[in-house]
Amino acid sequence: MDVLSSRVLLRPTDPERSRAFFGDVLGLAVYREFGPPEHGGVVYFLGNGLLEVSGRSDEPPRGMALWLQVRDVAAEHSRLLEAGVTVARPPRQESWGLVEMWVEDPDGVRIVLVEVPEDHPLRRDQR
Repeated sequence: MDVLSSRVLLRPTDPERSRAFFGDVLGLAVYREFGPPEHGGVVYFLGNGLLEVSGRSDEPPRGMALWLQVRDVAAEHSRLLEAGVTVARPPRQESWGLVEMWVEDPDGVRIVLVEVPEDHPLRRDQR
């Protein structure tokens, strides 16, 4: 298999609400928009990945989580609290050394915001 591109597909119960959350609240940059305005889809940048929010589902997504590395989890914590986002778990340093905070999208999809501290092994070339 020669994979040239990939993305996560999210089918929310309320597409407009989810697009507002990912675009306006989280502030993800738009890669592209498509489809008719009343049923349009949006593809957002997720660092080196993409998230497509399109279509509609009668049931919230299950068993899915997004892992997003950010520069400063504490700053995102403050910003998201001010925006009214419910924080499922505030920032804390995990036993494996990463700083993590959990929030949820409007359908309850867990979003793990991760900061890699300066002294963490992920910051060094392991070869």
